[in-house]
Amino acid sequence: MAATDMRAETGAPSTRARRLGALARSELTLLVRNRYALFTAVLMPPLMVLVLRSTLAQADLGPTGMNALEGALTGGLALMLVLVVYLNLTSAYVARREELVLKRLRTGEVTDGEILTGTALSAAAPALAQSVLMVLAGTLFLDVKAPQRPELLLAGLLLGTVLLAGLAALTAAVTRTTESAQITTLPLFMVSVMGSGLFVPLETFPDGVAEVCQLLPLTGVTTVIRTGWLGTGGGSELLEAAVVAAVWAILSGYAARRWFRWEPRR
Repeated sequence: MAATDMRAETGAPSTRARRLGALARSELTLLVRNRYALFTAVLMPPLMVLVLRSTLAQADLGPTGMNALEGALTGGLALMLVLVVYLNLTSAYVARREELVLKRLRTGEVTDGEILTGTALSAAAPALAQSVLMVLAGTLFLDVKAPQRPELLLAGLLLGTVLLAGLAALTAAVTRTTESAQITTLPLFMVSVMGSGLFVPLETFPDGVAEVCQLLPLTGVTTVIRTGWLGTGGGSELLEAAVVAAVWAILSGYAARRWFRWEPRR
């Protein structure tokens, strides 16, 4: 990786943007052709929101200040990022590596960062589009209040996208095949679902358990998203959540850059 990093990055910003755009378009084309990835990106998030609502309808949400539908939609946004960005992007990185696509790209003028970012944009674009649709559907058709702090909601979505893109690259480094990606991505998926407030808000957990769960990678993102949409919380709690999420994003980005594998694992 060091050899690529030594390449001079003297191209104009517009040239880099064109390269990133070309990489993202090619990945989006492959996403559309992959039925499993397309199902995960388009149909799985709405289905999981229904599951979330059913689960939260049986929980005591009194301490959280939100109803089951609000909890399902805000938790669904964070879960959608896991499904669309983390799961799909991990498989994409592994598939391109094993097919020698990444290795061939590195022989050109595209930098390592552009390769990883361009591929990540193909997951970020549908994730953000799904987020917009989910917010519009909740506000216009499901009688959920409009985002109270849209800038926070957007910040949470972008922060979550960056964080999960880094974790996807890091997970891809220890994943041998696209089939095994379904196994290597499972730990983070389960930890996030059970401990980051997606299915069960942390306010319903015992204090000691909740304090530990607040340090999980996606917990801070979920808190920022919920605060941005519902307007609940804030102050030191919001600041702590944002800092935890930002630290995880920085660490995941550094780890991915340090340990990402470009050669096939055969």
